[in-house]
Amino acid sequence: MKEVAILLLLALMLSGCGSSANTVQAGAGGIWLAQLYGGTGLGSGLSFITQFTVNSNSTLNITSFQFLTQGTCFTTVSPAIPTGSVVLVVQSNDTVTGTITYAMTANGNTLTLNGTVTGTATVTTSSTTLTGASMSGTWSMAGSAGCTSPGGSFTMTQSSTT
Repeated sequence: MKEVAILLLLALMLSGCGSSANTVQAGAGGIWLAQLYGGTGLGSGLSFITQFTVNSNSTLNITSFQFLTQGTCFTTVSPAIPTGSVVLVVQSNDTVTGTITYAMTANGNTLTLNGTVTGTATVTTSSTTLTGASMSGTWSMAGSAGCTSPGGSFTMTQSSTT
């Protein structure tokens, strides 16, 4: 009986080991500014600002999206429909690493960003927040004539947390 109690205690302790990643997921939202570099044709030179929170299943709940520069591939006539996910892991020294996928569709064109996330976890007794974070990686665009591009690189910086 003593062995069973020890095994149950050990199982409870181990099940809590992965919880910090999910906790920082919830604190990873905020306002992010994205700048895209490279690309060809009408799909190059894009930038946008977005605000989101991260759901418990790592998908993004995007509450705001606005192009700062949009060109003719994305117009205000057909609103953008963004989706995405972020997977984060808090390291033992409170640094955060992870991945992001962010896609935006409008006017028959889809802009896709895939990259990595780095930052610092600010841990309190009641929450964990991602601070000083940045995202970088590659982007590509598919869609109508002139709006298809092999892409280039992107950076996203966190301007505030929610």
